[in-house]
Amino acid sequence: MELKGISRRAFMKVAGAGAAALAMSDRLLVSQALAQKVAPDKEEAGYTFCDACNGVPFCGIKFSRKGNVITGIEPWPGFPTASICSKAYGTLQRIYHPNRLKYPMKRTKPKGSSDPGFVRISWDEAYGMIVGNMKRIREKYGPHSVFFYVGDPKEPRASVQRLAATFGSVNYGDESSVACRKGAYTAEVLTYGFGTTGSPATKETRSMLVWGTNPPYSGPANAWQGLLAAKERGVKFIVVDPRNTPTAATLADIHLQPRLGTTAALAAGMMHVIFEEGLQDEAFCSKWINGIDELKAYVKTFTPAKAAEISGVPEKRIVDAARLYATTKPGGMTLSAQGTTHDLNAANNHRAILMVPAICGYLDIPGGVEAPSNPLEGFGGGWFNGPPAFCMRKKMDEMKPQRMDIKDFPAWADCNFDVQVNRIIEHIQEGKIKAFLAWGFNMMIWPQTHEYQKAFEKLEFSTAVDFFYRPQTHPYVDLVLPGAVNFERLAPFAVFGRKLYGRAPVKPLGECKEDWQIALEIGVRLGHPDVFFNGSVEGACNDILKMWEASYEALRVAGEKGIVIPPRNPDTYQKYETGRMRQDKKPGFPTPSGKVEAVSTILKMHGFTALPEYKEGLKTSKEYPLQLLSGGRIPYITHSKWREDSPWLLELENSATLTIHPDDAAKRGIKKGDYVVLSSQWGELRAKAKLSIMVMPGMVGIMHGWAKANVNELVPRMFDPISGYPPYKEVPVQVKKA
Repeated sequence: MELKGISRRAFMKVAGAGAAALAMSDRLLVSQALAQKVAPDKEEAGYTFCDACNGVPFCGIKFSRKGNVITGIEPWPGFPTASICSKAYGTLQRIYHPNRLKYPMKRTKPKGSSDPGFVRISWDEAYGMIVGNMKRIREKYGPHSVFFYVGDPKEPRASVQRLAATFGSVNYGDESSVACRKGAYTAEVLTYGFGTTGSPATKETRSMLVWGTNPPYSGPANAWQGLLAAKERGVKFIVVDPRNTPTAATLADIHLQPRLGTTAALAAGMMHVIFEEGLQDEAFCSKWINGIDELKAYVKTFTPAKAAEISGVPEKRIVDAARLYATTKPGGMTLSAQGTTHDLNAANNHRAILMVPAICGYLDIPGGVEAPSNPLEGFGGGWFNGPPAFCMRKKMDEMKPQRMDIKDFPAWADCNFDVQVNRIIEHIQEGKIKAFLAWGFNMMIWPQTHEYQKAFEKLEFSTAVDFFYRPQTHPYVDLVLPGAVNFERLAPFAVFGRKLYGRAPVKPLGECKEDWQIALEIGVRLGHPDVFFNGSVEGACNDILKMWEASYEALRVAGEKGIVIPPRNPDTYQKYETGRMRQDKKPGFPTPSGKVEAVSTILKMHGFTALPEYKEGLKTSKEYPLQLLSGGRIPYITHSKWREDSPWLLELENSATLTIHPDDAAKRGIKKGDYVVLSSQWGELRAKAKLSIMVMPGMVGIMHGWAKANVNELVPRMFDPISGYPPYKEVPVQVKKA
């Protein structure tokens, strides 16, 4: 079939979507083809980043453009994450999707109506509504009654934090403070004093502990390639994952498959073996671990037999794994951003993992779990936090007593500037939160989603910035604003270590605006033009870049090669010995005790269990005999946004799929493709059965984010007292043929 000079097959080749995308809707092809027809300009190159995995830093995209129309995309040559996958190619379809939001819209009917009655308005009217309501609510209830939130993508976090701080509200939160990275980060800060998901295997690495993550599905290609190269060099791998993942199948010398929610018991069992056999680094333990004697005493009760009974991992494998890791020196580690923190013992489960390399003395040594020697000055650990000075972190810290989460989750509040959002229902009901300003907001992120939807109807004002209208979220807000997609954004620039890359975007379609611009323009309308750079996104970026004597113009000139900020100090190891880990320049780790904290000072202060103890989670029963693992990654879809936004990807999986072991399926008379009912004591859904040995018997898996099969309706509003995270990955369930 030919469309104005571009064939469907040729278009698919350019877009890289493959054969499965040949059945996508004709109107999308027509839209693209017509756009190309009216763009006779010569072809030029542009640059941007993929935001599909909701991660920063990003994967680089180089695109071809004629005028303001994108005609094709490819990997960005030389970019640190130079390979791109189907999700990146899917972003090309998203920009030209006919259902994309292009204009501000306001509701005209009361909340709770079956039809919100959204109508198009101007940006001037939209900003008038936002600023008018913000000022009114601040005057009547105080600034902290306005909540600022960033969901997916993470990109606007820094600009929205600046807006919240200037407005005077400490109540800023994000999807990481609901379900993603910050649960693990909290555990890492409590234990090491800094966040880390481990380090790539280097030439010195001899063993790797890969726990709860599957990089081929959830990470950039270069991370997986690095692990494969390490395997080729002879590095020994212990992979801990209840699933039979490609990571386990390809890398594992020893694969440990624990029952969900038993992480701390398995880690304690490994530490028991290491201590009993004298395999620990005793010099490091005695000098640099706070509570080492208490830890030894605690894990002494976790014999391999006891750990095996709790976790389901055979006793011999626990012993073999502990010996292999402790004797094959040095050992590295790779952890999930959130896979180990979705249960009711989330923080301590993750802390237990962190203690395994610590007792072996593998922290900040060549080939071990490294702490960066030269992090980019003033950057604050990455865009998922944002540069502290730009974000006005000092002002936010001064307002800490006003945080809405400080009584519910005090340890969290001590470790994170972003507020734990999961109990916002109660704070709305108590009248503490009256308005909610959101970027990339999805109510399906929460357990018992319907309860949050009901609560949001009680807000006096709410607004959401998005690419598309989301029926699960937008009927409960007052105003929906059209966001610019990744090809249309200037901010933020990419940071990889000390290397920076800028974008060369196209002009946004319709009246779309990029997230940073919306936040900055609200700030200007509030009366702070200087603080918000008169609404200039480039001006805001330059305010950050000037810390390193750089500018966005310099990024443009550098083009696809990027620029390097020279390090101020040589790379070193064991920085805890020399004072290069702590702000006060004293030797030690950046924790209250100055040591790795097996016994957490912060947790002890707040009355929590200070050791990384195992606590039994939700129990299976005769009625609900299976464990639910929700949110496990698949290669071509990350979040619910891809289901409506990119039909190419939707064709790869067009409905909710429940992965179940063949033995469990046979017991229930379930065959491949059958529709089943997945139920817990809190809810149920329908899905299509997929029989697979990727899950072990007694466990089922399903992706999150299906509007018609929202798995989070099966998850209770119960929270780990330290992280505030719900048990997304340990709910007892039953499966029956529909």
